[in-house]
Amino acid sequence: METEIELKFFVSPDFSEILRSKIAETKVLQHSCRDLGNTYFDTSDNWLRLHDIGLRIRRFDDVYVQTVKTAGRVVAGLHSRPEYNAEHHSNDPDLSLHPQDIWPEGRDIATLQSSLAPLFSTNFQRETWLIGMADGSQVEIAFDQGVVEAGEATDPICEVELELKSGQTEALFTLARQLSEHGGMRLGNLSKAARGYRLAHGYKGDEVRSLNMVDTQASDTVETCLVKSLEHALAHWHRHEQIYIEQNALSALQQVRAAVCFIRQTLTIYGGIIPRRASAIIRQELKWLEDELRWLRDYECLDSLLDDKGYALRKLDARKFLLSELKESFDALPDREEMLRLINSGRYTALLLDLSRWILTRGWQPFLDEKAREKMAFPIHDFAVKQLDRSWTELLDVFPLQKNLTAQEYIDQQYRLTRNLYTGICFASLFDSERCQSFRLPWADLLHGIDDLLMLKPLETLVYQLEGDEKEQLTRWIIRQENSILHAMEQTRLIGFDAAPYWRD
Repeated sequence: METEIELKFFVSPDFSEILRSKIAETKVLQHSCRDLGNTYFDTSDNWLRLHDIGLRIRRFDDVYVQTVKTAGRVVAGLHSRPEYNAEHHSNDPDLSLHPQDIWPEGRDIATLQSSLAPLFSTNFQRETWLIGMADGSQVEIAFDQGVVEAGEATDPICEVELELKSGQTEALFTLARQLSEHGGMRLGNLSKAARGYRLAHGYKGDEVRSLNMVDTQASDTVETCLVKSLEHALAHWHRHEQIYIEQNALSALQQVRAAVCFIRQTLTIYGGIIPRRASAIIRQELKWLEDELRWLRDYECLDSLLDDKGYALRKLDARKFLLSELKESFDALPDREEMLRLINSGRYTALLLDLSRWILTRGWQPFLDEKAREKMAFPIHDFAVKQLDRSWTELLDVFPLQKNLTAQEYIDQQYRLTRNLYTGICFASLFDSERCQSFRLPWADLLHGIDDLLMLKPLETLVYQLEGDEKEQLTRWIIRQENSILHAMEQTRLIGFDAAPYWRD
């Protein structure tokens, strides 16, 4: 058995020139080019896929190699997966070539063998370079160009893979940073096999989902929970980046921004143990990316106002003028081309690589003193309670029960409220789910109320461009809408304060 450790990137065909120029700056130990044909097999009910197993036969020249890949792990594009290879003599699978204990229970080998059929194929040219790194590690760069085929359906392949052949995982990230510094490489979690399965089954892509709870368990240590939270956010980030690329869904891009915000809050939660200097550059770059995506908030507001040709504004005499101005603002927002440039930029890729490396190498540990190391090894429960108590105290301070808040006071606390809800995402799985949901719901509703208040902001700026009755009418309309929203929010806030904190016995 071997274990592949590799980084996968999606690139465009014209990236070839950049790649070659970068490789020319390295120490090349070997270079080769060959055509590879791969057939993937499964049963009619996708039994192998359901058990996270891939079975393929690769052919090059007159050589056949049968490969089984079992369940692995992906963190921000770093793929680590057990792999079993065996020489073969044909394109018909023979399961007896591999150890019998790698197959899941539930079907005997003979039955599984007889049920297999070719599902899809990948055919591509692979050019490889074996690179010697300064620390003695060896990394293989593979540039693949070709096609995935399932029946008449096809999907182009244009990828760069970096595989650690010997040495330290750190070398993978070092080389990846060198290759991607000028952009053009996008970290990918979708393997060729995953794309083949999608193609074979006519899969249209994943659905956009809100960030759900981290799978935190009572047996976790403080450090384990940190790692789980960061990996959880990175998986959410990559999933929705891919959805945005495939479907051009801005709601997916909003989830990327949510993942970035969540990571920033996670680093704040653990800031009492991990010194800020341990993550200074990562924090800086996360803030940069969050700012780059801040326009999505304006998009939500303008999109709501323009929905159904401005139905919400239908009773206003200045409706036609307002729609024209709002549409002009809407059209001035960043477009898909700008976002694709961002996602494929060297700075964006470097952030993902650095964050992934920081997690995998536990990059905070060299900055910890003995006391901090002890805290990181404690069971998570008491730490979680302390952080949730702190979060609750902050809410009590900024949303005092005895005071009716203005619209601007609510808006000013949007970011704080969001990040407090993210604290719950880190730890809520430790506690009763029904009590947790009951407690969180009114605060989440309050956040939606703030979004409704923000929707009025673009109209407030347009009031001063109107005169006479139209100006007075719009002013009254905004005040009525604001008062209605604030009334509902005040009722929601009272409900929120009535709910007992779910983390307290």
